[in-house]
Amino acid sequence: MTDLPFSKIPYGGDWNPEQWARPVWDEDVQLFEQAGIDLLSVNIFAWTALQPTEDTYDFARLDEVLALLESRGMRACLGTSTAAVPAWLATRYPDVMRVDEQGRRHRFGGRHNACPNSPAYRRLAPALAGQLARRYAGRDVAALWHVSNEFGGACYCPNCEAAFRVWLRGRYGTLDALNHAWNAAFWSQTITAWDEIVVPNELSVQGGERVTAVQGLTLDYQRFMSDALLGAYRLEADAIRAEIPDAVITTNLMGTYRPLDYRAWAPHLDVIAWDSYPSPQDSPAAIALRHTLMRSLKGGEPFLLMEQTPSQQNWQAYNALKRPGVMRLQSWQAVAHGADAVMFFQMRRSVGACEKFHGAVMEHHGRTDTRVFREVAQLGAELRALGNVTLGARTPARVAVWFDWPAWWAVENSSGPSAALHYLREVTALFEAFHAQGYAVDLVGPDSDLGGYGVLASTLLYLLPEGAAQKLTAFVESGGVFLAGLMTGVADGSDRVFPGGPPGPLRDLLGVWVEEVDALPPGETNEVVMQRGLSGTFGCTLLFEQLRVETAEVLGTYGRDFYAGAPVLTRRRAGRGQAWKLGSSLDPAGLRVLTRALCDEAGVAPLVPDLPDGVEVTRRDGPGGRFLFLLNHAPEERRVEVPGVTGTDLLSGEAVDAALTLPPHGVRLIREGAGV
Repeated sequence: MTDLPFSKIPYGGDWNPEQWARPVWDEDVQLFEQAGIDLLSVNIFAWTALQPTEDTYDFARLDEVLALLESRGMRACLGTSTAAVPAWLATRYPDVMRVDEQGRRHRFGGRHNACPNSPAYRRLAPALAGQLARRYAGRDVAALWHVSNEFGGACYCPNCEAAFRVWLRGRYGTLDALNHAWNAAFWSQTITAWDEIVVPNELSVQGGERVTAVQGLTLDYQRFMSDALLGAYRLEADAIRAEIPDAVITTNLMGTYRPLDYRAWAPHLDVIAWDSYPSPQDSPAAIALRHTLMRSLKGGEPFLLMEQTPSQQNWQAYNALKRPGVMRLQSWQAVAHGADAVMFFQMRRSVGACEKFHGAVMEHHGRTDTRVFREVAQLGAELRALGNVTLGARTPARVAVWFDWPAWWAVENSSGPSAALHYLREVTALFEAFHAQGYAVDLVGPDSDLGGYGVLASTLLYLLPEGAAQKLTAFVESGGVFLAGLMTGVADGSDRVFPGGPPGPLRDLLGVWVEEVDALPPGETNEVVMQRGLSGTFGCTLLFEQLRVETAEVLGTYGRDFYAGAPVLTRRRAGRGQAWKLGSSLDPAGLRVLTRALCDEAGVAPLVPDLPDGVEVTRRDGPGGRFLFLLNHAPEERRVEVPGVTGTDLLSGEAVDAALTLPPHGVRLIREGAGV
């Protein structure tokens, strides 16, 4: 784990002094001090100011910004400014601009607009990063290095097409292997020379969202584009590292962002940092899943909450305010799930352009007698009082849920079996069933270490890359309880279906195979009638797999339709563990019963039993102690029994012994065993 240079949870966010006259800077830093802010993300979008021409660099203003922060004892998360190309760069080198899925080359404007395979971009972006690192090497004010900003998007230009061919040669080696992986005999899609390969845009195989004629090609392009953008990040990171070998380098990820495989990115980031922007409709569990995913990318290491809004988000259709107490609650929720920093976008609202209505710590007027500023200052005081006791603390879990970007892509690339099949929605429902009952949960993938988990649950484990089946089998045989949900083991890593049918190489482990799959429109449901120690009848929807039982026992059957009485939930014992199979999408009540049964079988207990609705619990363990977080997402008071827990609430100073009361949107941070 990278040691971060902080003595407390850093607090701050994006500051854009380049948008303001010099006197405003002094006013801003005075307000930062009042709010307890000590870490500022600066220089995020300043490429033109830093490099007004290809051959000219000007760091005078950035020198002044950093000197001002340094004079106040504040530090910088120093950006490289490369997320929006300058007008001169787009004009001189037109191929730096992306080509979209419709084949149109874009012109200058906006951000996230550079082709990651443009020779000019790949030369000039790391050159700027290197110049910055050379200038500020040895300056303590630069606590972190922030490469570009929110990498994302895709390009389909000739440079990307040429790079894709090189990437495919590295992946497959021969055209025979490539054609086999893509099942290219279909519709005479066979490739006979490498330079015949074209990008999968709407001029070739794509027919719009979720429609592609050659799914193996599209899946590989998604992998390639994630790798290409990672390559652009690595060029800048390498340029910084060449000047500052011990620099802490990262970029801001975006949680459950579909286009990028963050598991492949994680080894190249010194610390995971991400931007949390839930919609007002998102459940607390959906927000928790994103924090959990970010924490899980580097084996449970703490992450940085790099951005959140203190009030509202300008890109929502309706810019609802965060209600009083919700910003504080969501900030502590991030810390509860592993955040070692709490930061905002933005410090002061922009006076123009598309983010002028995005929330900020300070409004355009810079007043401090506002609700938002008071709440920000209150949280700053709490973080200052907390100090360093939670820094580096981990969040131990014995339950894991499978989350895999290539499986996500492949499921939604497929033509069938249902247009209503959404990977994230199904995985979130499974995660929420554990989370709502107080279980500590991690998110794992094909390369994760499964040791230490008692329960591993999955749904839409559609792709089984090489070695995955053996890994899952070993998990079960060594004592783990494994749940395989919908569409498990349909295809290999290239999206070629297994000839024996689902669940492919997991057939022996699960003791079933899938004969047919019924898909009905949303709103048309069936029932799962549970039995053999499980009780209840629960709704199910979306897909209805017809399971042919071979060596498993039946724990649940369908209640209606021509397959009434047919198995839908099974279990097979293997070695010291168990492998369960679920053939439909259970309603929330059914998932809670099922997930509790899995945990009971594995001997996994919740952190707090019988949580009231709306209350969330997590735990962090570290050198500073053992910390239990209880968060009330409900607008009403909640009474929580915490049997066996004694300690001190570090936010209020109150003693806790076996029970407590949470006010609306309230937070308790209990240091167990302290002061009692």
